[in-house]
Amino acid sequence: MPRPSASETWEASVTEHVPYVVVGAGAMGLATTWQLARRGRRVVALERFERGHTRGASHGATRNFNNAYGAAHYLDLLTLARAEWDELSRATGEPLLRLHGLVTHGDDAVVADVHRALVARGERAEVLAAHEAARRWSGMRFTDDVLFTPDAGVVRASAALDALEHGARSHGADVRFGHRVVSLDERADGVALTVDVAGERHDLVAETVVVTSGAWTPGILPASFPLPRLTVTEESPAHFAPTAPDARWPSFNHLLSPQRYPANVYGMPTPGEGVKVGFHLVGPVVDPDARSFRPVPAQAAQLREYVAEWFPGLDADSAEPISCTYTSTDSQDFLLDRRGRIVVGAGFSGHGFKFTPAVGAVLAHLATDDGFRAAEPFRLP
Repeated sequence: MPRPSASETWEASVTEHVPYVVVGAGAMGLATTWQLARRGRRVVALERFERGHTRGASHGATRNFNNAYGAAHYLDLLTLARAEWDELSRATGEPLLRLHGLVTHGDDAVVADVHRALVARGERAEVLAAHEAARRWSGMRFTDDVLFTPDAGVVRASAALDALEHGARSHGADVRFGHRVVSLDERADGVALTVDVAGERHDLVAETVVVTSGAWTPGILPASFPLPRLTVTEESPAHFAPTAPDARWPSFNHLLSPQRYPANVYGMPTPGEGVKVGFHLVGPVVDPDARSFRPVPAQAAQLREYVAEWFPGLDADSAEPISCTYTSTDSQDFLLDRRGRIVVGAGFSGHGFKFTPAVGAVLAHLATDDGFRAAEPFRLP
């Protein structure tokens, strides 16, 4: 005879009623909580893991603040993100962006298109010849035109999480770690949530729920929710040690043809850890609760070969691998939408962190304004 599940053996608990609940308190969930709280909304954020955990996609010291986009919906979101990062920095006293510039190279047509899109919006951007870029950044090799955008760089990711939590709490938000949502059911009077807290059951009913649970999103949402396919992969960028400690380093995108290397490359300097270099979206599909936290050996070897070929200023044998997850839509566009009382932010596809406070603003609007819609590419089918 099968043993009863925990939910079947839990005793009934007193039900807590909350206007807004955010499920998942990584970067996007904390940003949404902050945005709701600063609008005067009573909000509770529930995170299944401990603060600062490394099981998802929000941990680590840096993320690329990459503004090399050509699509209007991403540039609109990026403009909002820059304003909101600045507002969060003012509110918390924590500088969150380091704008040392970004170089994008490897495909002259893409470089020209993105340059035109940025200049049309009044952004600072210039196209450099390969030899000029190599003179400026001697630790890198270039063979094509290079787009340089000086108002880009990195987000201080771990500091950003602390600032978002502090900002949310300062406006009265309740952020609860170690609270795992085990069921979520939309009803006529609200959304009922059952939460496991160290083996004890807690029940909540919210007027509106925002789900920002990353790789765990499909397991949180009701089966009837029209969620498109989300693919979870384990990615393994690495930090490499510079051979000249005083060399200048920008953030970078390298657009590669697939003949030799498996994907485009991104990276950025991370003080105290080296220069982060990684292939975009090449990792194996994984269960987020059963990851190896180790790189695929063949991909690690390819990354070493790439660094040896393209980065004369890095020690290709010094790799310190990092493990993180991507949760990707088929299009690699974000999912920001609402059905009934449930709002979803998901599928950030390895390029979402720079947009974090803007994503939080969009999700907060979706939660509080029935008539609001995100840009069309971000909507549910």
